[in-house]
Amino acid sequence: MKVLITGSSGLIGSEVALFLGRKGHVIHGVDNNQRAVFFGPQGDTRWNQKRLIETIPGFVHHELDIRNREGILDLVKSIRPDAIVHTAAQPSHDRAAQIPFDDFDTNAVGTLNLLEAARRSAPEAPFVHMSTNKVYGDRPNTIALVELEKRWDYADPEFANGITEDFPIDQSKHSLFGASKVASDILVQEYGRYFNMPTCCLRGGCLTGPNHSGVELHGFLSYLVKCNLEGREYKIYGYKGKQVRDNIHSEDVARFISAFIAAPRVAEVYNIGGGRANSCSILEAFEVVERVTGKKQVFSYVPKNRNGDHICYISNLKKIRLAYPSWDITVSLEATIQQLVDSWHKRL
Repeated sequence: MKVLITGSSGLIGSEVALFLGRKGHVIHGVDNNQRAVFFGPQGDTRWNQKRLIETIPGFVHHELDIRNREGILDLVKSIRPDAIVHTAAQPSHDRAAQIPFDDFDTNAVGTLNLLEAARRSAPEAPFVHMSTNKVYGDRPNTIALVELEKRWDYADPEFANGITEDFPIDQSKHSLFGASKVASDILVQEYGRYFNMPTCCLRGGCLTGPNHSGVELHGFLSYLVKCNLEGREYKIYGYKGKQVRDNIHSEDVARFISAFIAAPRVAEVYNIGGGRANSCSILEAFEVVERVTGKKQVFSYVPKNRNGDHICYISNLKKIRLAYPSWDITVSLEATIQQLVDSWHKRL
């Protein structure tokens, strides 16, 4: 099987490439290290590209920007992949406000380029799109919350297991990043419904793992661990540091993508995150990291929260577990943090 993966040098793209490469599939990676352009040298992913080339037999790297419409159309036509995994994106809602054209052209137009290329040249190929929980905007902040000692949590029992896929996405503040990802999410669904293509949107929670080039503007746990190891100040933005994220290891995301490719559906949407078991606040994350590294976390507090930021977000995994019962979370939060610590030790 030939698999085309965009953003192949990034966290999820590289994990999927390695996971499917180990199964003997031919992997074509599309990446032009745009993360280094968005975030500077600390966001550089060339090291990961090199690792894929050295690790995956027959791996083919394509230095191509997904905004290059003719280039994408020609590439998909020449490869005619059996599956497409689209993980390339401008991933920061803070950065998006500074580069609105680059953000929308990458996230929305780039996705359209890939979808149309797939429709023309590989309409039967399962198309998996890494969407985001930011498509829900800040609407999750309207859910009644209770303030606990070290985290916010849902006061409404309807949300005890998290947010489901039918949660409203309009009438809320998304950030420009969230808006561009809404556009791509709806496009992926529409190509599925309108053209009967096997497409899937994965609305990710906090995606993480040892191969993340975490920076302050994107990559919560990875960047937090890096700050701890370097003794660098970590800035908490608002909500008393009690804001909650559910964290999912990149390998568990790759395992689901492999399951979807094996048994695709049309125009599906799934929330994918760590669920309640792998959720933590920033303050709770400090505790786990300190326990693993033995080093105190250096931090400061900025009272103003980030625009459109979630106070508490936990993915409800009921739908995805029912659809693919062989899939589940396999890597715990503490094990993930241990891997992040080990990875940064090698890179720093």
